[in-house]
Amino acid sequence: MSTQVPRLFAGLVDDAAVFPPGSATLPDALAAHRRHRAAWYADLVGPLLVPATALPALTDLLEPDERIEVGVIGDVSPLTRLYDLRDGLDPRITLRQVEAAVAKRGEDPQPGLAELTKLPGQLGEVDVYAEIPLAWGLLRALDVVAQERATGTRIAAKFRTGGLAAELFPTPVELAAVICACRDRDLPFKLTAGLHHAIRNTDPETGFIHHGFVNVLVASAVAADGAEVAEVADLLATTDPLRLVEPARVRRDRSRPLWIGFGSCSIVEPLTDLIRLNMVNGGFEL
Repeated sequence: MSTQVPRLFAGLVDDAAVFPPGSATLPDALAAHRRHRAAWYADLVGPLLVPATALPALTDLLEPDERIEVGVIGDVSPLTRLYDLRDGLDPRITLRQVEAAVAKRGEDPQPGLAELTKLPGQLGEVDVYAEIPLAWGLLRALDVVAQERATGTRIAAKFRTGGLAAELFPTPVELAAVICACRDRDLPFKLTAGLHHAIRNTDPETGFIHHGFVNVLVASAVAADGAEVAEVADLLATTDPLRLVEPARVRRDRSRPLWIGFGSCSIVEPLTDLIRLNMVNGGFEL
């Protein structure tokens, strides 16, 4: 691993360039991903995220000797159609993870979760992430995922932290509660949407208040150490970088507890914030 990217940030940001609001074309996203993987900050970057339906097009874009790791977003129904990945995947593509929503907001997540929990054993050494709405049925769904994981199933949780409507942005207390609920169940989780910047901020165009990914990182770390919801929520709510940089700094050589990472349509935005905060590219005395 490069000493320019501390272990704390390794694989933090999955490359979701083809998804909104970036919405890059697949050829452009692949070209940019190649540059990221060859750059000094490559250790920061996770797999390229692509819709399941885009895999055939991705195959056609690869160079003959190219190898790529991808995460697949399950945009097919029923989800059992993802079994086709097992048989039809181009050998140049390594499938790292599959992510799929188990329900829309307000729907019972159990039927979709029952369908998704069948995938891990069918897809080999692949991690599966169940996107669970932060709404009715959440805690019971977390119990199911935790029970499956306890039996050795490669499954974890995923939550949405932003979008095109205000209700898709959980409050600090709501997000803190679900982080602590995952902690109590020994359940890792991913996040998606809205995490464009390191520190909590207000989007000047929409007025939506976005969570900061360094807020989430530090809040997850203190939650893993046993903090209560109020303390975790306080860290998620702060807009003061000074309250976050030092707690992150002292953990720079450790793996992230609980929080696996997030997908971003831009790799440059989070990278730029980390550089400005002196957290990567020589900012730490390694």
